[in-house]
Amino acid sequence: MRWDEIKERFPNEWVVLEATKAYSKEGQRYIEEMNVIESFDDSTKALKRYSELHQEAPHREYCFFHTSRPNVVARERYVEIRGPR
Repeated sequence: MRWDEIKERFPNEWVVLEATKAYSKEGQRYIEEMNVIESFDDSTKALKRYSELHQEAPHREYCFFHTSRPNVVARERYVEIRGPR
């Protein structure tokens, strides 16, 4: 789904999403297409669900946003991986 469809279908809600088409540019992550996993009235519940999903499948791209946002752009997060010492 695209963001405009999600905003129409889930007005004024928090949605937990899985990005299916996204790209990075200048430290930002632009999500073009996504699937809604679940919607919530409360940001705390959305964060909890996001955390659960991320722990279950850290290789998948999950995020959560409020549908009042005009678009879905997030700051890119970098994870440092260290080898054995």
